[in-house]
Amino acid sequence: MNPQVLKEKLQILFEQIQNDGSPITNLKIDTNKAAEIEQLTVDLESLNPHPQPLQNATNLLNGAWQLQYSTAREIRTLDSLPLGLKVGRVYQVINIADKQFFNLAQVKHPWKIISGYVKVTASFEPAIDTSSVPDKRINVYFDKRYLAIDKIIGFNTPQLNPFKVVAANGPQGRVATLDITYLDETFRIGRGGDKSLFILNKADDLPQIMF
Repeated sequence: MNPQVLKEKLQILFEQIQNDGSPITNLKIDTNKAAEIEQLTVDLESLNPHPQPLQNATNLLNGAWQLQYSTAREIRTLDSLPLGLKVGRVYQVINIADKQFFNLAQVKHPWKIISGYVKVTASFEPAIDTSSVPDKRINVYFDKRYLAIDKIIGFNTPQLNPFKVVAANGPQGRVATLDITYLDETFRIGRGGDKSLFILNKADDLPQIMF
């Protein structure tokens, strides 16, 4: 099947489930929908135009991506934020030249009382396999987690942006890894070392937030 057809099927599914731009997790949907997404993902991965992206397609990784779907624990926990806050769009911005990226999750109260974001910075490097050639796996080293409130009842709050900065700890006892299992100009699939799934689209609407 054509990769474009599979991507369109996934996008239609995502829009049917949730159309506000926030990422879908497997906890939000029934098992049949989750299985359908997984099968479409596996089919798309089998048609990966860049099976060794760290050798010949790193330029495609660069820039801003928006998370569409994930089974990762750290994404699912965003569904249970305190004070009635709801997660909005989630982005990942990659700087290939510096081997750094950050994840940015917008959060807001449905009554527009408060809005802000959670940002996690990290660095990465290709994971070298037994052939000593970069393939599709990266090692991830988390750095800091920023918690910020940028508006309260419509007023900017620069003194709270950020209001807390803490170490962003990775998984205990191992280096976090991510396999890039599908990559083209507008679509990316990754699978974490804990078998978590990430599906992202290239983004062109990254919010203007001080980084």
